[in-house]
Amino acid sequence: MADTILMCAPSYFDVKYKINPWMDTESECDREKAHQQWLELKRILVQAGAEIKLIEQKPDVPDMVFTANAALMYKNKAIISNFKYKERKPEENYFSGWFEENGYDVIRLPDNMAFEGAGDALFLNEKIFAGYVPRTDIASHTYISEILGLPVISLELATNNFYHIDTCFCPLSGGYLIYYPAAFDKYANQVIEANVEKEKRIVVTEEEASCFSCNAVNVGKTVVTNHTTGRFTKLLAEKGFRHVQTDLSEFIKSGGSAKCLTLKI
Repeated sequence: MADTILMCAPSYFDVKYKINPWMDTESECDREKAHQQWLELKRILVQAGAEIKLIEQKPDVPDMVFTANAALMYKNKAIISNFKYKERKPEENYFSGWFEENGYDVIRLPDNMAFEGAGDALFLNEKIFAGYVPRTDIASHTYISEILGLPVISLELATNNFYHIDTCFCPLSGGYLIYYPAAFDKYANQVIEANVEKEKRIVVTEEEASCFSCNAVNVGKTVVTNHTTGRFTKLLAEKGFRHVQTDLSEFIKSGGSAKCLTLKI
């Protein structure tokens, strides 16, 4: 079955506030360039076999383009994000409204429990690997596990640069994993190694992680990322994946890349 992906065109995208280390309100955002980069990502994903659904961006939410943070999706359930920062809170109702209109079972966590959707919770081998500290409360992991009936493996993110798990950890088809060990604490790395076979772990360098190589979209045997290194392309090829690179520099100004711009539904 083809992947269905929710995206949001960057009609009002900008860097208007700073809620992660990548954001610089002094840097100008080229909205036309961002739109062209977004269109190219969309084209690549369609060519890879994905079906794209769209939600319209609202003027008051410049980061709404990062649909990965809308919700955690499982079958017909959408666990809506509780954003940590007030700047993104309005997105919650926009996204929940879209999911309700499209027939999903919308679930909300307690209001005081920060949780940032598929930015901080990813599926691998019938388990959910969930990040915590910078943007998501670890208490949310218990709720998610109970709601979905799946085990949740909690991984502490050790740096502010990699503030969501999807910036440093990317499950691929066939049980493979791209990840950046330095983004996690020692215990989290031990947990990853215990749950993912060594031959299926693709470890990126600091340079590659800083290019958002872990913030990848996987459709079948295609992996789509921002521009990165030849070494990374070779590693993917050795595991049987086709690597497609595309310029997402405008979105990196806000701390997001390919995966952040997509939500599998």
